[in-house]
Formats: sequence, structure tokens, C-alpha cells
Amino acid sequence: MGMSEKHYSMKEAMIFSQRIAQLSKALWKSIEKDWQQWIKPFDLNINEHHILWIAYHLNGASISDVAKFGVMHVSTAFNFSKKLEERGLLSFSKKENDKRNTYIQLTPKGEEILLRLMETYEPQGNAVFSGALPLRDLYGKFPEIMEMMAIVRNIYGDDFMEIFERSFENIETKFVEEEGKLKKSKSAEEELA
Repeated sequence: MGMSEKHYSMKEAMIFSQRIAQLSKALWKSIEKDWQQWIKPFDLNINEHHILWIAYHLNGASISDVAKFGVMHVSTAFNFSKKLEERGLLSFSKKENDKRNTYIQLTPKGEEILLRLMETYEPQGNAVFSGALPLRDLYGKFPEIMEMMAIVRNIYGDDFMEIFERSFENIETKFVEEEGKLKKSKSAEEELA
């Protein structure tokens, strides 16, 4: 399609791009603060927690998977994974049929920390959750943010969204709420045994 055939104005394009950029920046600032507060007692940073999360939901992830799904540079994924390995939370391995890639696996200690983190999650301490609560009260459910998911899918692809969804499906199917805390269900624990 030639430039003369575009179906939007420059003004429209600029307003949309800047609106998304500024909203995203404001949201991220708030998300980052809440995320850091949540994981602070476990002496983790956001990248480390994200790597543990990906390793858990993508059982047997390669460093390049971690980089892709964690939206981070490969060297960042590797360096933070190395730190987690030094703390005994991750183990590294190579596969017989794939010597080029390094794979990570949660250790029992790594899984324990991730599960304890999930138990300590406090919705009231989360600004984005609190900001969305009035919408849930109004419509009976949280916003599904379909438009944002469609934008991300168009940027990062179907694989990215599949993994993104898998992690939430795992929580939906393999975790239960007991006394206001998220815990791994007994049946999910037995699957691993």
C-alpha cells in the first residue's frame, strides 16, 4: 500500500502513539513500585522474579525463551539466571539434542520461594488492582484488556501470547484459595510427585 493510501491522519497517529506511551509509562511506574514491594522480602528484583515465574510456567525454558517471554535482552536473562543459580533457586542444563541452548529449571528451593511469593500477594497493596476494582464492581468482572492484548500480540506474536496465557491458566487450574491465600492445589502437587 503506497503512502498516499493510508487510512489515518498524522495527527491521529501521533495522538494514539503518545496516548499509549504516556499511559503505559504511568501504569508501569505504579506496577514497578508494587512489584518491587511485593518481592522485596524475598531479596529478588523484578527480572529475577520474572525469570522464576517463566521457569515455573514454561517447565524447561531455554535462556532465549526467558529473554523472549520476559521481554529482556538475552544477556540480561542469562546474568540474572546465573545469580538465581548461585542462590540455589535455578539449575542450568544442556540437552543432548541441543548443545547450543542453555536451559533453566527451578530447584525445589526456587519453587518454594515462588509459591511463598504467591501466598504473600496482597491485592489491597496493588495500585493497578485497586484502580480496576471500581470497574469490576460496575461490570461484575475485571477488564479483560482485549485491545491491549491484541496490540501486544501484533508486536510480539502468537507464541508470546500463548505462553502469557499459559501462566494464567496454570494459576486458574493448579492453585486454590485457602484462607485468603493462593496455594498450589493438592492434585497439582501429586502430578509432580
